[in-house]
Amino acid sequence: MEKVVEKPMVDNLVFGSVAARRTFFSMQWNRSNAIGLASACCTLCHGDGMRIIHKTRETPCNCVFRSIFRACYNRFRECVALGDQTKAVSLEHGGGSRPGGHTYSRKREEFICDFSLVSRRVLEDSEYRVFRYFFLLGADWKLCCRQLKIDRGTFFHEVYRVEQILGREFAELEPYALYPLNEYFGGVIKKDAGRSLLAHPIRTRTEPRFPLPLSA
Repeated sequence: MEKVVEKPMVDNLVFGSVAARRTFFSMQWNRSNAIGLASACCTLCHGDGMRIIHKTRETPCNCVFRSIFRACYNRFRECVALGDQTKAVSLEHGGGSRPGGHTYSRKREEFICDFSLVSRRVLEDSEYRVFRYFFLLGADWKLCCRQLKIDRGTFFHEVYRVEQILGREFAELEPYALYPLNEYFGGVIKKDAGRSLLAHPIRTRTEPRFPLPLSA
């Protein structure tokens, strides 16, 4: 599902930073991981999740990226709604150089920050205004159209474009993507998957300590 590619990547921490060349794992899209996110009524991919461009190359359909964004957006709203009930920190188990390592994190707050900062960094100013009014502030389309001075059709085209851009960015963000959500909130990192199999070796069969009476 993943392969190593080398391409330039902009630093995620500082806006406008100089691009640095890095080698990392990049997500490789295929039909198996896109068909579950595709829309059954999509006229481009017809529910397959992948469409062919330039007659030879397959690429994920835009409906897949919109589904990824909506899943992340729903989790973002859930994290914001549960802000008063969020614990201070959570203890996570991670596999590192030393066995039994632990880390402390605040997953809900981290996801809220990542969702907001990545969106601000990726979108243009005009796109971010649509994102801020409609998704962050929760204004309806009538108020957004009046504030942005655009008609309804143009507004929803911009909304779909924002969802497509952010959906792809959330899935391909490096080194830690926001999607899949279960991996982001899982909190378990294992560098050596085979090590756990050797943690408890199989016990050898031994003779009983106490002699058993012989049967007649």
